[in-house]
Amino acid sequence: MTRFLSRSWCNCIAYFFFQIFASSPLLAGPLTLDTALATVESAHPDLLLAKAERDSAIADVDIADSRQDTSINLEGILRSGRPTFGENDFASDNSVRLTARKTLYDFGRSSNTKLAAKFELNAREADLTTMLDKRRLIIMTRYFDVLLADMENTLDRELTSVHYTNFVHGKDRMALGRISSVELAELESIYRDTVEKRNASAQRQRITRAMLANAMNRPSELPDNLEDPRLPDNQRSLPAYENLLPVMLNNNSRLLAQQDLLAASQKRIESVRAENGPILDIEVQAADYSRTAATRDNLSAGLFLVWPLYQGNRLGSRLAREIAQFNILRASADKLRMELTQALLETYLDITRLQSTAREAALKNTEYRDLQLERSRGLYELELKSNLGTSMVETSDAKLRERRNEYLLALSIASLEALIGRPLSQVVDNQRK
Repeated sequence: MTRFLSRSWCNCIAYFFFQIFASSPLLAGPLTLDTALATVESAHPDLLLAKAERDSAIADVDIADSRQDTSINLEGILRSGRPTFGENDFASDNSVRLTARKTLYDFGRSSNTKLAAKFELNAREADLTTMLDKRRLIIMTRYFDVLLADMENTLDRELTSVHYTNFVHGKDRMALGRISSVELAELESIYRDTVEKRNASAQRQRITRAMLANAMNRPSELPDNLEDPRLPDNQRSLPAYENLLPVMLNNNSRLLAQQDLLAASQKRIESVRAENGPILDIEVQAADYSRTAATRDNLSAGLFLVWPLYQGNRLGSRLAREIAQFNILRASADKLRMELTQALLETYLDITRLQSTAREAALKNTEYRDLQLERSRGLYELELKSNLGTSMVETSDAKLRERRNEYLLALSIASLEALIGRPLSQVVDNQRK
């Protein structure tokens, strides 16, 4: 019996590795969680998109800063005209002019546009932080998915060995007339179902590895061996929810981005309103003419004050659009604040549950299954019962449950840190001070 179980185990393991990794490129292992997380800032498409949005905002700031830059124009004119006095024939009246012009003051147009662009840039920087947090959570999730898929497949292979053994023994017992053909068919059906479940979990091993490789921005390299992390932060105690809430409201990157977008919208409104005010420019011009005249200057300088008196509905419609956009952003900010507050509460309660009752229940279940396995092993050696294989499966299932709880806890803590915009250790240390 023992030799048969060992042979079945070897066959299952060989089948697994042949089916899963025969044609897949692999990352050199073992891969650690820290190594996987080190790829957070790699050139992943999601991150590149966020950086492109940030770069666009930087360009908008430069554009706003250049609104009052000096403009220099060279103007050449070829024309002819008939003098008012003197000859009646047309004479050439050509000229070349070099003009430098700069806006000295536009009563809020440029300054508010600059501030709006800078607030927009701050929002894109915050969005980039949000994307990095999201990438970190995705990589952690994919990493844990691979570990769980491996453990689930191990469990399924153990279960397949158990049911295959039962099926083989069932055929022997049927030959001796101890069970009916219906009972044997039931044993075979159970065995075939477990084979299908084992193959599905083996397929999931490859799928989860491909998803992890994509998350790490290495789509052509599937990781082979993964190291099970120790997760020391899972033991960290939580501050009170009431202490975490103000930290989140002051530091959450999504909320900060929304507040900066609101500020940018407000500055755009002020910039549009300033369009009703005057503009003060200075101009310096050097010119040369083919025909002299008493009213022409070869060098001149002057101040120009332009005050718009009537612009139709152009300004009013632009202002209405900006106000509507501001109201949309303000409603979105209020909604986001409620969503983040709810998410913080749910994440906080999840961590509390996973650290206490869920962890304790999983641990006690593992202890019970270990004791049950020892008991089954003793009875098997005494040839009193033959449920050793089932006990081994139950023990593996208990350990799977225990590790799944720790992975969920690690993800919840990482989500909490992303929500509050600070490492949890930093919040705890600040409260102690």
